[in-house]
Amino acid sequence: MAEALAPSLRVRPATVAVVGRPNVGKSALFNRLLGQRLAIVEDTPGVTRDRLYALAEWRNRTFTLVDTGGIDTDVDPNDPIASGTRAQAESAARDADVVVFVVDAIDGLLPIDREVADILRRTRRPVILVANKVESPKALASVHAEFSGLGFGEPFAVSAMHGEGTGDLLDAIVEKLPPDDPTRLEQAELAIALIGQPNVGKSSLLNALLQEERAIVSDVPGTTRDAIDTLFTWKQRTFRLIDTAGVRKKAGQHGSIEYYSSLRSLKAIARCDIAVLLIDALKGPTNQDRRLAGIALEERKALVIVGNKYDLVRELGEYSQPELAKEIHAQLPFASFAPVTFLSALTKRRLQSLMPLVERVAENLDRRIPTAKLNTVVRNAVLAHPPPIHSGKPLKVFYVSQPQTHPPLFVFHVNDPEIVPAAYRRFIENTLRAEFDFEGVPLTFDFRERSGRHEEGHE
Repeated sequence: MAEALAPSLRVRPATVAVVGRPNVGKSALFNRLLGQRLAIVEDTPGVTRDRLYALAEWRNRTFTLVDTGGIDTDVDPNDPIASGTRAQAESAARDADVVVFVVDAIDGLLPIDREVADILRRTRRPVILVANKVESPKALASVHAEFSGLGFGEPFAVSAMHGEGTGDLLDAIVEKLPPDDPTRLEQAELAIALIGQPNVGKSSLLNALLQEERAIVSDVPGTTRDAIDTLFTWKQRTFRLIDTAGVRKKAGQHGSIEYYSSLRSLKAIARCDIAVLLIDALKGPTNQDRRLAGIALEERKALVIVGNKYDLVRELGEYSQPELAKEIHAQLPFASFAPVTFLSALTKRRLQSLMPLVERVAENLDRRIPTAKLNTVVRNAVLAHPPPIHSGKPLKVFYVSQPQTHPPLFVFHVNDPEIVPAAYRRFIENTLRAEFDFEGVPLTFDFRERSGRHEEGHE
């Protein structure tokens, strides 16, 4: 029987939220503390709208760092994106173990900074005050006198742009972190990237799964700009949901922020375990959907296909779910092993169909086939359908092993790897998929020339 590896356990890390009014350099500081450009940075207020999560490490302590949109106290109640951004930031501060409150040393203390300080005091969380953009002796001289009155002690003077002062800041963060609690164990999280075209319902699906307004939802394409990480627990297993900005075919034509959003989406695919491709069930797969599915499989990621807006399809009543799934596979033949489900992220109809499917695919990612069983299946398949002879030379398969999972890798020891035709590779793959449950998972095959006594013994 096929074996699946149990996910490992780890201590749940503490959380540090970076908050402040718009355009004080929170994302730049977030990137600097991480040591990588994960958040989009541009000199435009409101670039960061949702929460962005990433793991950081300093002095042997690991913690989750959260970038937030700017808290603007003068928000138009009729602007759902602006009000949603503020709500996201305030929620992140309430959920955090430590809050990093960022102000702008160049602009000085503004009335809105005092209002943000009042909001943070109500969270009753430890707050570290950080004066960013301290890039001159003049700015440094005024920092302490100007911002100490906020009531959070002496501010840390930093330059996120140049990295100055960030080491001392990280020291202060680690000192305020609660001690690791070895009883707060969780399974190693599984990363799920929600991918698809702009405005196909990715953020709506994220919110529906979380049962809260964690991501800002608007019918304006491009509302999500960063690839947003959110931890999500389902049946006592932790998943990292990555809601990505929609990938446009020619993102560069929509400005630099759209261009970098698309890059973040592609990076999100690279760092996920399972890609959930949302398509419009009314329209079916587009060329862009095919491109995204192809990228996910090229990156050797598991794939689940979701036909969103199924409530609208159901009203038409023209096709059954099996018929629609068959048509999707016909248009994505290279991903025919990917399971398809239909739901409505907006109305939550059939929402419960997704996570059991994701869980099954996750198990298949870590599935390991016992070596004896694997070789028996392959040997019988080769006997039933011998490989074709190439230039008078028959292909011989001596031994098969599976040295790796996540995704599964199969190594075939043969007499000549150069004479394995593509059609026979597909035959072997179809055989393994028919015998074992690898639904949703790409299989990698490595054909190697026989060498050494180990393989000779299996001839």
